Amino acid sequence: MIPGAPRNPRQAEMMMRRLGMATEPLDGVEEVVIRTRTKEHYFRSPEVTILTVQGTRTYQVIGPVEVRPRSAAGAAPNAGPAPAAPAGPPEEDIQLVMEQAHVDRADAIEALRETHGAPAEAILRLLTRSPPGSG
Repeated sequence: MIPGAPRNPRQAEMMMRRLGMATEPLDGVEEVVIRTRTKEHYFRSPEVTILTVQGTRTYQVIGPVEVRPRSAAGAAPNAGPAPAAPAGPPEEDIQLVMEQAHVDRADAIEALRETHGAPAEAILRLLTRSPPGSG
């Protein structure tokens, strides 16, 4: 409840109209999926309300949510293809590691994979490793 707002639903509705606000339920919603870069927030049979304030529509979604990693296997039905996962480290990172650590491409890629794509850690790892044949 909003402090100072009328407690009578009819009075509250009249006050909202005077302020240019309107709400309407959106019936028959089967699912809502919110996709971020790494996750999906999946609402099955949610309650959806549209709040319109001075021409701007805001959607309110209420219901149990399932948060899951975003992948082709975990995609919601009819969600379309998931974006392809990158084949390896970005080319800029590979070049940086090769130049800074004075290693070939294969060593740079291996170091980036071992450090989960962190170029600075990969460079340090390569620079502090024992030279071949010294162990």
